[in-house]
Amino acid sequence: MPKEELKELKIKLLALLKKDALKKGAFLLSSGKMSNYYLDGRIITLTPEGAYLVASIILELVKDEKIEAIGGPTLGADPIVGSVAVLSHIKNIPLKTFIVRKDAKGHGTKQQIEGPPLARGSRVFLVDDVATTGKALLEAKQALDNAGIAVERAIVIVDRKEGARENLSAAGLRLESIFEIEELGV
Repeated sequence: MPKEELKELKIKLLALLKKDALKKGAFLLSSGKMSNYYLDGRIITLTPEGAYLVASIILELVKDEKIEAIGGPTLGADPIVGSVAVLSHIKNIPLKTFIVRKDAKGHGTKQQIEGPPLARGSRVFLVDDVATTGKALLEAKQALDNAGIAVERAIVIVDRKEGARENLSAAGLRLESIFEIEELGV
């Protein structure tokens, strides 16, 4: 994809995030922190345009990597990986996708990592909508580590810049974000 096209996709995605996903007020975040704003990425990733923009950008970021799959923690990653899976098929850059539950389910196959089977030693990337402290990504990495799956990079739509990059780095995981929170005017 030409750089100019990628730039246009990012401009459109940023406009959607500012218009629809950014909320002002008092919010308790999943990290346990209080915040005067909330960024609800699913409002974007669960729309046709937002799903397409996010999947296009992420696929562009990973298309030359030697990875077997892309996935992440439920619920933020769920719509992202579905969109990436479809677009990777359409563009003939097929990627398996997966979702990591907080805990293994207590019924059926009792899986914590859902999706097509990943072999021990598989190389994967994580995705999520927003990173604050990186807790959900770290929990997903731990589940993958326990399964013998190699993960070294995480991609998020927005980094709130509240410690995620440092926390993930300490665990051997590089964080890349499409945007940093300042780009949304916060």
